Amino acid sequence: MKQTASFISTYSADVFGVASALYELGGMTIMHDASGCNSTYNTHDEPRWYDIDSMVYISGLSEMEAVMGDDEKLIGDIVQAAKELSPKFIALAGTPIPMMIGTDYKAVASVIEKKTGIPTFGFATNGMHDYLSGISLAFEAFAERMTQPQEVIPGSVNILGLTPLDFAVCGYDRELVSRLQADGFTVLSTWAMGCSLEDIRKSAAAQVNLVVSWSGLAAAKKLYALYGTPYVIGTPVGEKFTGDLLAALHQSAEDKTCRDLCGPSCPDGKTVLIGESISSLSLAAALKREGAGDIRVICPVCCEDHPGMIRALDEDELTSALAGAETVVADPLYLPVCRDKRFVRLPHEAFSGRLYRREDINLLTGFDRLKSEILG
Repeated sequence: MKQTASFISTYSADVFGVASALYELGGMTIMHDASGCNSTYNTHDEPRWYDIDSMVYISGLSEMEAVMGDDEKLIGDIVQAAKELSPKFIALAGTPIPMMIGTDYKAVASVIEKKTGIPTFGFATNGMHDYLSGISLAFEAFAERMTQPQEVIPGSVNILGLTPLDFAVCGYDRELVSRLQADGFTVLSTWAMGCSLEDIRKSAAAQVNLVVSWSGLAAAKKLYALYGTPYVIGTPVGEKFTGDLLAALHQSAEDKTCRDLCGPSCPDGKTVLIGESISSLSLAAALKREGAGDIRVICPVCCEDHPGMIRALDEDELTSALAGAETVVADPLYLPVCRDKRFVRLPHEAFSGRLYRREDINLLTGFDRLKSEILG
């Protein structure tokens, strides 16, 4: 019961993370769950649903199929749909009930691939982990199977971990590409907003990778292991920190060294940022370059250990982590546990869905306004 959410929402689940990661790549994604559950995804977790077509489906798992473990029906339905729709790939992602009956997704995917001749992925998501783990699984699998050795293009870069669950649809992705191009980089792929499967296939030609959220880190490590492509970790935020990141990208492209530009968090800082680790640590670093004092970063989702950063995976841990804070910067749904503190609204699509989309902030073009609100 310790992990029960009484006051705040929960983050988008891993199965939705898989669907979001692969949304624009021309494949067919099937969430193995009961009929009707697709509406939760397309109305709350996918802001592109009404503007960009994508083959995202629900398997329509019935009670009898769950009891009997009827994988043949699942396989038959997917094979038939693939014949009619001709997707570039097939992805199958799991939910709690298939987890309880022990569905073997890799085995099911293997059978489907043999029957269709279409690359098929089985992701053992279960709806019990957050969206970042699902995106990470999908991107890592695509880095391994959907890329191949290429001649390196000087001055080229991939952006890894760029999805609307972390960056909304407020133009941040386009602005980031423009900033990189203005600094002399050729952007080969943006995993995976404004990106195609063909772009993904060219990723090994990049001279360096930029990891803008934790969801892209596993793919960066995989590309480094496969092709020796170095990576820089950090989310471009504001002019000064973005300048640091661009300089690090150029340096890593030359010396083939991986770099992490996320500065340390101060666990006693009076200003607190709550959110995804890399973007929050980057925002903290950008604010400190603008004269802010010590900043405490609290991460409630998947992340790597980082000096001073606090992990808080449930409401009890979060309440303890907020002790002594004066200003909290977070999604508005965190307000119930921050009522005695000064609160700055920073909507996070993966947490509050469509509720506050009109308030979404582009961390490049909107940084000065956000900085003024935080620093007072």
